Amino acid sequence: MENAGASGSRGILAAAGVLFPDRDGRVLVVRLPYDRKHPVAIPGGGWETTDRSPRETALREIAEELGFTPRLGPLACVDWALSRSRPPIVAYLYWAEPLTPEQAAAFRPDAAEVGGWTWLSTEQAGHALPPRLSRRVTACLRAPRTAGPLELEDSRPTGHTLRELPADGPAPEYLGLAAAPGLAGVPAPGLAQGAGQRPAEPPEASEPPMDRDTFYATRPRIRAKARALFTDTGGRVLLVRLRPWDGPRGQVPYWTLPGGGVEADRETPRAAARREIREELGWEVEPGPLLALDWQPGMAADPGANPATGRDTAVLVYVYDGGTVTEGMPGSIVLQEEELVEWRFCDPAEARALLTEPSWNRTAAALAAREGAGGPVELVAGLAAG
Repeated sequence: MENAGASGSRGILAAAGVLFPDRDGRVLVVRLPYDRKHPVAIPGGGWETTDRSPRETALREIAEELGFTPRLGPLACVDWALSRSRPPIVAYLYWAEPLTPEQAAAFRPDAAEVGGWTWLSTEQAGHALPPRLSRRVTACLRAPRTAGPLELEDSRPTGHTLRELPADGPAPEYLGLAAAPGLAGVPAPGLAQGAGQRPAEPPEASEPPMDRDTFYATRPRIRAKARALFTDTGGRVLLVRLRPWDGPRGQVPYWTLPGGGVEADRETPRAAARREIREELGWEVEPGPLLALDWQPGMAADPGANPATGRDTAVLVYVYDGGTVTEGMPGSIVLQEEELVEWRFCDPAEARALLTEPSWNRTAAALAAREGAGGPVELVAGLAAG
């Protein structure tokens, strides 16, 4: 569904964090002075409407929290987390270059945001971080870098990530600060004074700036779409044309990959892709690997952005591999007449002519990603992020 305005597809929070390894393979964690329940976290925070991408969110948050601008590496994972107690969250985690003790000693943390910091091993981090974040971080630490970016749902592996990690496993016992002694007022084992660890002080819990419900109510939201890349045996791409509607491009022939909005309060993007394929084409197809993540900024972050995206929001497009359309499948297509007018297989030149420039760039990137062995390509407005 391309032009629906259902509230379920518009209530998604976005956040970005950074995995800072040291030379011993440990990861940097911080103490949140305002969070009594889950005080240990990974540096990072929530997306703002002026951030052009999650990568910019990560850079801004580290500058605000720790007082320096990191050098980010590749995207480590994307995680779609559903919860009954809050809106769904899409979380990006990035790798950073390993920090030297000298760099860490130069941190200038914002005391309101960071009450202390230390490095933890993979095992320690698994016990210190809250369960959902623990699963997300330890998946990144345990999978080979060549497998990334990892695709996670509710912090559990899915898609191509299942080639490297089990779908689920026993969760580490949650110990919080007890598993991060460097944050609890005593030095962490194996970290001598002067080795780059900030001298620990007894935690002093401060009052949170606002209650949980108010915080979620004031956070900006994004929307998400899930699309599928189908090709025939000759490599032509399957496109569908939307029925005209009242909107910025409503009266113009509009072609796109099959798919539509994620009903964010009740499904993951992968489930949305499966549903949209069934509704739009009449096919029961299990989406293959996630090929591309395309962040489309709103006009608050990019004045040249598509006005249809909006000013104070962004749209995240997941593109999955639909696979190769076999000989009998085209004859079984049943278009969703309320939304679609026609379908067509297009060679690259024709697809480029029919699609908008960002949509073609996204499609071309997804086609190229099919040839690789790793995870999805990270895009911003159809172009490689970075």
